Amino acid sequence: MPKSAVAVAPTSLVASTDTLPAHLQAVQGSGRGNENVGQHGQIPRIKLLQKMSNEVDKHHASYVEGCEPGHLVNTLNNHNYGNDLYCISLTFKLEYVVWRDIEAGGGYGGAFNTQAEAQKYIDEQDKPAEWDINETHAHVLLIKDPETGELERSPAIMDFASSKLRVSKAWNSQIGMKGGDRFAGLWKVSGVPTENKMGKAFMNCEVSFVGWAQEEDYKVAEALYEQYS
Repeated sequence: MPKSAVAVAPTSLVASTDTLPAHLQAVQGSGRGNENVGQHGQIPRIKLLQKMSNEVDKHHASYVEGCEPGHLVNTLNNHNYGNDLYCISLTFKLEYVVWRDIEAGGGYGGAFNTQAEAQKYIDEQDKPAEWDINETHAHVLLIKDPETGELERSPAIMDFASSKLRVSKAWNSQIGMKGGDRFAGLWKVSGVPTENKMGKAFMNCEVSFVGWAQEEDYKVAEALYEQYS
């Protein structure tokens, strides 16, 4: 059963949902966590599954049992978080990610700091027309288990591109308005159905604030921020 089907009390996972707790007041406004990520290619990624994702196709080699559109999956170990993922956002980075057209076989070309670097990579390929550049927001997340309250031992990256860019920008704005360090709050990322301008249904993300991080979680996040920033 995916964790989204388990009844939980999100407020038990945080220090508070309103007033900034005492352990965060001393650093309120310092704004740490918004610098470039670094080493992001060495940690797993979180994928929002679509109807056409291989993980939901029972006849595909990459099928993961129990996965459905809207579920969030760790691409390194295929762990399925269900529709909801609780996390602390450690850092953020703007990237230009190169992908090969799915009709040409698909494939990940890499993430680059500038559009010029990404274009240079494409120009060096045998068939440049098969490749495209996607502006991408990379969020480094520290994931919290809503059942046990435990934090995962290492962070994961979640990429926000195309229609998810709007969600990412809104999330960044919310974090900024909350104040304090970027990693001072616990958030819920959910897979939700929506439609594009042509009326075609697909899954997108919805992000909501759960509350301020518990002191122990904040200290863990702070240490990881120092490592990955």
